[in-house]
Amino acid sequence: MHARLCHERHDPELNFFGVNASLPLSVWRKKGWIYDEDPRGWFQWYCRYYMGRRIIDDERQIKRWRAMKRHIAQISKHCLKGDVDCRPRQRQALVNWAYDSTKF
Repeated sequence: MHARLCHERHDPELNFFGVNASLPLSVWRKKGWIYDEDPRGWFQWYCRYYMGRRIIDDERQIKRWRAMKRHIAQISKHCLKGDVDCRPRQRQALVNWAYDSTKF
């Protein structure tokens, strides 16, 4: 995989589907969803979890990952299989959580 990051500002064009599918980082911080251990959010948590780290936030993050099935259900219900132009924001949200929505 070739990750592309824009450090100056959020650039939705760098996303796989070219759309913004998340709230601004400032909102995440205000709501207390960003922890000091993982300032880059879920992706950073996941990488460290995969490498074997276990922390108190694991249960919450795993619950959030499992909740993504609602997006899978919506895509499956409203989109033709293989139509990657259908529901791009939900598809991008799934990419953000390591799901390949092109298979639905």
